[in-house]
Amino acid sequence: MATIVAIASDLMFGSRIVETLGGSGHRIELAASLGEAPLEAADLLIADLDTEPSEALVGLGIPVLGYYSHVETATKQEAEAAGVDLVVPRSRMAREMPQLVSGLLEMPR
Repeated sequence: MATIVAIASDLMFGSRIVETLGGSGHRIELAASLGEAPLEAADLLIADLDTEPSEALVGLGIPVLGYYSHVETATKQEAEAAGVDLVVPRSRMAREMPQLVSGLLEMPR
């Protein structure tokens, strides 16, 4: 399975990422910020777009799944314009996390 680095400002949601994706067999590394994220061995980055600037998340050499608060439509537009691979509201992330991750991991690079 994949090594996934998750930047989650909300510890409860971070725990949900660990529980959901860890339960699917992935290795999950939680980080408080991009600067603290161990990206060297990562196959995928999951990032809270409400706390991390979209421009900093692109060009890392790995797919990026960004999530945001559904009321922050400007955040969504900025992330898509910057080139974040997949941008979804937090509610969709919570509902479809394994499928979203699988789709990104299967993308040709």
